[in-house]
Amino acid sequence: MRSTYVRWLRPMLVAVLAVLAGAPVTPGFAGPIEMSRAVADLYSSVSIYPPSATSMTVCYGFVCRRRHILDFTAGDRTALTAIMAAGRANAAAERAAVQKAVIWFDRRMGPILGTDKRVAKADFRYRDDAHNFDCWDTTRNTTSLLLVLQQWGLFKFHSVGDPKYRGNALVLQTPHNTAVLLEHATKVEWVVDLWTRGYLQPPDVMTVAKWVTED
Repeated sequence: MRSTYVRWLRPMLVAVLAVLAGAPVTPGFAGPIEMSRAVADLYSSVSIYPPSATSMTVCYGFVCRRRHILDFTAGDRTALTAIMAAGRANAAAERAAVQKAVIWFDRRMGPILGTDKRVAKADFRYRDDAHNFDCWDTTRNTTSLLLVLQQWGLFKFHSVGDPKYRGNALVLQTPHNTAVLLEHATKVEWVVDLWTRGYLQPPDVMTVAKWVTED
């Protein structure tokens, strides 16, 4: 009980000390990660702390109604560093490495959460919240993982962008959200969309311009 209390008290102490020092801060488990207002809103909207360099809140159960704290181990960091190292050649290779990092996350959390039973495109109509993510969950989780990778200095060609939304009832396109990477050289935004894929399948990676036209 004491360790849990300390874990949740720590970010508040970090924020207070930063304010006293005159520095802006986004609360996190072990120090702030810089993020835009749109990204920060992913966390404040469901009353969770953003990720830090050592921890992130994993959302599941549809709109983060179920939650789990992932504390990254030394082994986790070694594995993710090795995955991302394979993508250092160019931007396309880095995006392919990101896909593998998201698969790593799926495998890491599946047996713990029960999301190893999850299916593609699950939402409240599927009625199995205990084993699934909706698109809000995957947007938060993927964005958090990308922020951690960015904080660890594992991106060479990209940075974390603002989440994107699509939905056009006139063409029967259902509402949907996704995490985004911004390619530095071209300023092109790329989605990293896990919701459309089942357990251990690579997330969709495509330009935002293409993604907004998908069904």
